[in-house]
Amino acid sequence: MGAYPVTLSRQIQDDLRGDPAGATELTPIMAQIALAAKTIAKDLREAGLLDVLGSTGTTNIQGEAVQKLDQKANETFVQVFQGYGTLVRTLISEEMEKPLDLPASAGGSRDKYALFFDPLDGSSNVDVNATVGSIFSLHRVPPHPAPDARDLLKPGREQVAVGYALYGPSTILVYTCGRGVHQFTLDHGLGEFVLSVSHMKMPPRGKVYSANEGNYPRWTAGTKRFVDYLREKDPATGRPYSTRYSGCLVADVHRLLAVGGVYLYPSEADKPEGKLRLMYEAAPLGLLVEQAGGKATTGTQTITAIQPEAVHQRVPLIIGSQQDVTLAEEFIQGRRQ
Repeated sequence: MGAYPVTLSRQIQDDLRGDPAGATELTPIMAQIALAAKTIAKDLREAGLLDVLGSTGTTNIQGEAVQKLDQKANETFVQVFQGYGTLVRTLISEEMEKPLDLPASAGGSRDKYALFFDPLDGSSNVDVNATVGSIFSLHRVPPHPAPDARDLLKPGREQVAVGYALYGPSTILVYTCGRGVHQFTLDHGLGEFVLSVSHMKMPPRGKVYSANEGNYPRWTAGTKRFVDYLREKDPATGRPYSTRYSGCLVADVHRLLAVGGVYLYPSEADKPEGKLRLMYEAAPLGLLVEQAGGKATTGTQTITAIQPEAVHQRVPLIIGSQQDVTLAEEFIQGRRQ
């Protein structure tokens, strides 16, 4: 008889063996995140049958078109936490203009976490049956009364747990609570996420870069020089790199965890603030990649060191293998031509 599979809850208990109180709090929160991921995976499998493809005709706080599945995925996260009585007090989402304070549960003084999430990253991929994902970030906040905006604005290095779900040929969940990065695969027979890769490590250097090269004319000179460098042929340094860009940040970062390389959505000449959101895209993926031995930066500042100024703050993002991201910084900062 084979070994019994390691479930998500068991892995949390192992990771936080020296912190039983932390494990007791994190386990039910992660169980609800896993439930949201399972529900979204089911909705995606049936999307073509449920009239949930295409746009709602509205825009979100970011000024971006809201896909029907964006809205449905956001509602899923809200519903699995509303009224459940976990320790999550506040939800902050890409699809909601303002933080949502949940009703106090019994013993509400223990409601002391805020969950930031991007419910459906890469949602424009859904209509062409391509990969999408969800990203989450858990922060501690003061208990009741409800935390104010300043309590929610904490740097990425203070995140309690982060991760993502990736909805592809299989549904996977990758997470860290600061004790290494673990990958779980949804076993539909068991209805559970079970451990499939333990203590993931990103190669220090890769041969792949991910970027929306349609934006090349708007990039800064340093970013252009870096990408031009990656395209040049030089077998001694492993160049040229191959381009792999899916339109889903989660999918591209997950690839880099396995094979190494660099993802960039950099600042632009007329948009120095960048495009990706700090609190529920860049910071959670930044901490996760750091835990796997990688690196995340704006080009000039470490992502997890940024003190946020707003819950929907945007930042440039260069993320991936240590050596590749460091090289990108050298070009962007003008230390290498």
